[in-house]
Amino acid sequence: MRILLVEDDPLIVEGLSELLEAEGYEVVSAADQDGAIASALNPADGTAPDLVLLDLTLARGNGFAVCSAVKAARPNLPVIFLTASDDEVNTVTGLSLGADDYVAKPFRPRELVARVAAVLRRSRAAASPRITWGPLAIDPERAVVAKDGAEVALSALEYRLLLLFATNPGRLITRERMRDVLWDAAGAYVEENTLSVYVKRLRAKVERDPAHPELIVTVRGLGYRAGE
Repeated sequence: MRILLVEDDPLIVEGLSELLEAEGYEVVSAADQDGAIASALNPADGTAPDLVLLDLTLARGNGFAVCSAVKAARPNLPVIFLTASDDEVNTVTGLSLGADDYVAKPFRPRELVARVAAVLRRSRAAASPRITWGPLAIDPERAVVAKDGAEVALSALEYRLLLLFATNPGRLITRERMRDVLWDAAGAYVEENTLSVYVKRLRAKVERDPAHPELIVTVRGLGYRAGE
């Protein structure tokens, strides 16, 4: 997933890029209003971003104008405002322009990563009315999962974890990223042992042979790889 980071402070760009790239995202950046709009709508390499992380205050232009232009051309492109301004007027203005979330500086890095992941999940679910993954058929609009035609009963946390794997086939999913998904859903930090329990329960429900998983494959020392 590609994130467009719109920020004119090079130190912040460097820090956020390292944080997001460590989570497996590709990060491109723009420092001003015109560059941000061009990168979002007409990227030089032809690859459009999947999310815009947007500072409100720019040396040239402002985040509101960027959000307005982006949403007018690509209404389904997620935008998260990242700014030191957390007053009600700015918050309401940003959301009224179509922003999907609003994170005030200073912020906790893990919280920002979780918010980015949550917005991307909602965006993917809205864009994909049905997901086919191995023996599974997933209907995000109704939160219904079927395996080989038979409906599978999942808890809310198991369903969120399943969506993370199903929407990232072939990719490495770190335990930290999985923890962020469950933390975002449960509102509490998920311990290492608890995460392993969730994976075991999910495998028992969705794998054809849980003893030899093909959908959620362990990558020792790193996390799991989603089957293709």
